[in-house]
Order: sequence, then C-alpha cells, then structure tokens
Amino acid sequence: MSKDLALVTGGNGHLANNLIRLLVSKNQNVRTTVRDINNTAPFKGLDCEVVQANLLNKATLRKACKDVTHIYAVAANFSMWAKDPKTEIYDNNLKGTQNLFDSAKACGVKNIVYVSSVAALDFNTLPANVDNGYNTDRRNWYYNSKNDSDKLALALGETYNIRTVLILPSAMIGSQAHKLSYSNNLVYQILKGEIPVDTNVTLNWVDVKDVAFGAYQAMLKGKDQERYILSNPTHTTLQDSVNIAAKLYPELQLKTPKKVPKCLLYTVAGLMEFSSKLTGKEPLLQRHYLDMFYGLKQDYDIRKSKEELDFNPKPSKQALEEALRYLKTDWKVQ
Repeated sequence: MSKDLALVTGGNGHLANNLIRLLVSKNQNVRTTVRDINNTAPFKGLDCEVVQANLLNKATLRKACKDVTHIYAVAANFSMWAKDPKTEIYDNNLKGTQNLFDSAKACGVKNIVYVSSVAALDFNTLPANVDNGYNTDRRNWYYNSKNDSDKLALALGETYNIRTVLILPSAMIGSQAHKLSYSNNLVYQILKGEIPVDTNVTLNWVDVKDVAFGAYQAMLKGKDQERYILSNPTHTTLQDSVNIAAKLYPELQLKTPKKVPKCLLYTVAGLMEFSSKLTGKEPLLQRHYLDMFYGLKQDYDIRKSKEELDFNPKPSKQALEEALRYLKTDWKVQ
C-alpha cells in the first residue's frame, strides 16, 4: 500500500465517484469530500475516507487537505443558469479554486489535477485545441467561470510551486451515477421522448470512466502547467443522438426531433426566460445559449491527450449506447 494519500473533491459527483472507484482499484489511499456527510450511499462498499468539506469554507478544506500528497480537484458548480449567476456560479467557482489552492499550499500538497472544461477553449478555429487559447465568448457565466478558474488554477499552481495539470472534459455520460448529471440528464430526456425539436446544438459525448482514467493518467504522466482535452474528436448532433436511441429501443417509438428556424427558437427562448423570472426555475432554452451554440460543431483535437496520457476513449456512439442502456435498465430515480 502506498503511503500517498489522494484527495478527490466532490466525491458524490459523477466523475469524482467513478474516479474514486478507479483509484481504489489501483490500491491507492483515497479521501474524498462531500458537503453532506450523511450522504453515504455513493460510497457503499468503497474503501475510502469520507470527510465533510465545502469549497467555500477554507477551514473545512484545510482539514481535508491534511496529510494529502495529491489532489484531484473535481468539485465545482456546474450550472448553466441561476437566479444570480454572477454570484452563484462565477464567484463561487473562482473562490472555490482559490480556497483549494490556498489549503493545498498550507498543507504541503505537491500535485493537483484540476478539472476544467472544454468550455474554456476557443471555438473560433475547429477542431478546438488547447494551443488556441481561451474562449472569447463571454455571454454565459458558467463558461466565464471555467475560463477564468482554469487560468487561476495555472497561476496559483505556479505561484505556490504545486505541479498543476488541467483536464478539460466534454459531455460526460455513463454508469455509476448517484444523481443525474447535466449530461446524463440530457440522455435521460432522450429516452423519455422529451426532445421535441432540434435546437441545432451538437454534443460531444464521452464515457465518464474514460475521463476518470484520463484524470488518473494526468496525475501519473501529465506535464506541469499543461492542459489536456478529454473528449471524443467529433460531435454528435441532437438528431443523431435521438436516432441512436430509437434504433436501440424501437419499442419506445422515439421520433426524430424536427429542425425549426433559429428565429422561432429565439422567440420561444425569450418566453421561457420571462417565465423563469416568475417561477424561479431554469428555462429549458435561453437566447444567449442559442447565440453561443446554434450550429457550433463541438469537435476537439485530442492528439496531445492520446500521446501524453494514453487517453483512448471509446467512440461517442458506443458511449451513448452504453449510457442509454444504463439509464433505462439500472438507473433509479433518486
């Protein structure tokens, strides 16, 4: 047994929980953080230490980092909408990053694999890659938070002399979920026939277990101050995604979503945004979301991850089929 102690933040999240399972299978000593210490179901049968901590509470983070040799910084606020997005999404993600690195520095942690996102890539040239810099579109507070916390993590790593390797996953889907992630929920909506129209927004599906392996490899082999995309090379359209589900489960009689003009989608989005102000619930469609993603092909250059991390994800169609099977057969509404 290694004397090293790995800390995985946000252990009940989709990626973090799969990563913990991988690390435990490699006979690593693992500690993980949760905000609710009574939420024990995700760790049943797992040989890992579970502690209470919150990224916005530096005292709890300091305790969690004690005796830790390396950190997988997975926990973050992944929300595309909030009543006060600047505070609830942007400020929280930046403050959480600062607090984690401050705590790591205080406790002598030497290595951090920081989970960023493909949201922090420049899509002006496709396929997007890490050499083209950061996303120049500043219309979404979640995207802004991933861009700026990505930069902050690299800057703090350099300042604090902590080896810092960044991974940038795309839409993670698949098994071993204890709550529906944003991406798994979209797959679940496809299964339930809740995709009536094609918004001309593409997805880049990747199996969460492949991302967990990429994170593990990043800790072992990733270069300090480098960023690695963990995705598939090419996108899948919403129509194709529904058609894959329809072919897999013909008895569901899923219908291919119809394409509608952007102007009509824009009108509907405006009405949904107005309604959300009254209900306080996230609108299913937002105008700035259409502005950012309508027609955008989410294709990525993953050669660097393949060469330096031995990252070789299963094809997106296979990842989607396996996620569909899992969510139809094994997922229980929590």
